[in-house]
Amino acid sequence: MDDSGIKKQNWDVKETELFLEILKELDMKKCLDGRKVRNNKLFKVAHRRMTVAGYHRSVDQLKFRWKLLKSAYYKCKREPISPAPTKIQGWWRYEKTMIAIMESRHPLVGAGVNSDRNDEVTEDSDGEASMLHWPQPCPDNSTQNLGLIVGVMPCRIKMDPEMDAQLKIGFIGAGNMAFGIAKGILSGNVLPVNVKVSAPSSRNLGRFQELGIAVTHSNIEVVSGSDVIFVAVKPHLVPLVVNEISLHVTDRHIIVSVAAGVTLATLEELLPENSVAIRLMPNLPCLVQEGALLFARGSHAKQEDGALLRSLLHRCGLVEEGPEAWIDIHTGLSGSGVAFVYLFAEALAEGAVKMGMPSALAHSIASQTVLGAGRLLRESGKHPAQLRSEVCTPGGTTIHGLHTLEQGGVRAATMSAVESATERARELGRKSAAGCSK
Repeated sequence: MDDSGIKKQNWDVKETELFLEILKELDMKKCLDGRKVRNNKLFKVAHRRMTVAGYHRSVDQLKFRWKLLKSAYYKCKREPISPAPTKIQGWWRYEKTMIAIMESRHPLVGAGVNSDRNDEVTEDSDGEASMLHWPQPCPDNSTQNLGLIVGVMPCRIKMDPEMDAQLKIGFIGAGNMAFGIAKGILSGNVLPVNVKVSAPSSRNLGRFQELGIAVTHSNIEVVSGSDVIFVAVKPHLVPLVVNEISLHVTDRHIIVSVAAGVTLATLEELLPENSVAIRLMPNLPCLVQEGALLFARGSHAKQEDGALLRSLLHRCGLVEEGPEAWIDIHTGLSGSGVAFVYLFAEALAEGAVKMGMPSALAHSIASQTVLGAGRLLRESGKHPAQLRSEVCTPGGTTIHGLHTLEQGGVRAATMSAVESATERARELGRKSAAGCSK
């Protein structure tokens, strides 16, 4: 510890062991399952305890430290390889503690860390130390030492905020979806210098440059310099774009399509064999980090690829994974549903204008009403019908208004709107598949 009382910037062995012990104690006693370590309050408590111990890390730094260690655990669980080297380095030394956390279903009270402690050893997580590119694979079975994430998963996971060699993110397409996702990613721990966007015209590139993101007109340049590539172009342009970049797509890339209606089968047919493809459907509120995003993994995308995408997008809003069959439904529900909400908000405001309220004030109150109702619905965890009944009083204003809405068929019309949008998304998917097969 230096004169200021703050320990050195690099994560040393003792600091990581202390961090894991704190997580084990906090999470195991509450959740009985170490894989559930993701509660924000838990990390805030861990942050306080680490600070008391003299380690000054941010909450986000603690979260990403845990994600890296957990990703190494999952990788070795899935792909056990040859024995570990004689000299155990870096994160390898935490395998027993990680296994204790991840594979137990009961509190590990008093469980010790059996690693060789060496307070002077640092893990060089702040720079391009040799271990970051160390090719040694992980051990021979899932209960052996953990492999280094970048060593075991070349170029896939580099999400420690303290690493200079961070994950490289590329966007092909510069529309609203790309911009919203980029803003969300940058509000996490990805630096603008590690993001690049391409588009054929400069019309939409200025706002990316204002975020510090490099721009180009070359899709190939984006692919060559990126690990994760978001294909965010119009659906009919996907075959053209993917054919252009396919020669430059390697097994280190994750291709994420956000094009409505373009199926994983179509994407994988266009890409080189065994390419990792993920289909993602975001919505417009990603622009303000309140999006609803659903993704489905392709046949060659593994659990770790999905976990990486989640970690990248978690600041964009709600991120969920599901089967591909749900993507078109999500398009109708949330992608198009945003416009349905805007229509309803507009109608609310116009109703107030009809009754004598100034238009600007009516629209401001309508937007706040939609925002507040949505937030209460999300955070209360209650069914919408329950919250609706709590607003109604016998003979009151709300029940009279609801009766009028029911007479107008608003419920049936909304359900039909979601159905129509979903069917259209499926139709686009069929057209995309037919176009690709020609």
